[in-house]
Amino acid sequence: MMNQFLLAQSSGRNSDELLDDCLNQLGSIPPEANFGFLYISDHLSDAAESILNRLKQATDVDNWVGTIGIGVIASNKEFYDEPAMAVMLAGFNEADFHMLPNLDSDTKALPAELMGWCKANDFNVGLLHADPTNPTTQALLEQIGNDIPAAFLVGGITSSRGANIQFANRALHGGISGVLFSQAVPIKTNLTQGCTPIGKRHVVTQCDENIIHSLDDRPALDVLNEDAGEVIAQDWQQAGDYIFAGIVNKNSDMDDYSIRQIIGIDTDEKLIAIGDYLQHNDEIIFCRRDGNSALEDMERMLLELKLRLNSPIKGGVYISCLGRGRNQFGDDSQEVRFIHSVLGDFPMVGFFANGEIHKNTLYGFTGVLTLFV
Repeated sequence: MMNQFLLAQSSGRNSDELLDDCLNQLGSIPPEANFGFLYISDHLSDAAESILNRLKQATDVDNWVGTIGIGVIASNKEFYDEPAMAVMLAGFNEADFHMLPNLDSDTKALPAELMGWCKANDFNVGLLHADPTNPTTQALLEQIGNDIPAAFLVGGITSSRGANIQFANRALHGGISGVLFSQAVPIKTNLTQGCTPIGKRHVVTQCDENIIHSLDDRPALDVLNEDAGEVIAQDWQQAGDYIFAGIVNKNSDMDDYSIRQIIGIDTDEKLIAIGDYLQHNDEIIFCRRDGNSALEDMERMLLELKLRLNSPIKGGVYISCLGRGRNQFGDDSQEVRFIHSVLGDFPMVGFFANGEIHKNTLYGFTGVLTLFV
């Protein structure tokens, strides 16, 4: 593997000019470079396929993963509302990674060649990108996790105001695609939540799809009001911006939950509607979302990663929620700057997603940092 990955970034011009700039920054491509990460803003969606093809031709690198984003990350910069491109080149042993084809249905079996490669490796980290228009994304993640039980999947859901495109050696759409790395590629990854619990876990004792009737055998709204407090409970329309429901991921501790928005309150029937389906005996925990709690949890994540590092960082991929970034940390790229303030300077690319993938589960309002060391 290369000692440090190569990074190029450019913004504010047309696709050809951006690509020329990035190629000039990369300079002479070393022979060991054989893998690329590509994230482009949705302003460039019409040129996505031509950008990838030209990169392949100019770098002689055939293996690429990435996607389109409303916001793009390149090291300590966040790019919004303009054409932008982030390119990172790496070098791995050819036997230590395997591309994941575009999977658009949870009824499809994984290719035999892929399964054979997985069985030859004890553990795999997968970097995946998914199309937000596919309703079976969570089921696909579960299927991949079940078919490859030694896999740890990270990644994100494409965000775009136009075409939803992912890169996995070619421009794709409609499913999940990406790459699996073997245990021979040293990778560290961690998740930061954008919310902080404000109460204890509660058991869903009666529900109908996404509508919660009772928690702990009590009216759902009574439980929520107790956890959130009387002042917030007086104005739920306003509180909807910072009080959320966390669906506790099964067989995990309280810190592992998937944030979902509270999308409706029925004060007469004392019902709560959230942005996901629930089942009887699921557990939820109500959470508060604000900049301070998000920053505190991000520091926790970064310090935990720092303690696990035993060699320099060669490169990283950071996938954050669209609700984070400038919306939660400020306009001056503070979220990604904070990463480098704790971990030091290293090449990093990524994007702001419609949902984040970590440990084979789909999250929201989170940040997923994956480091190659």
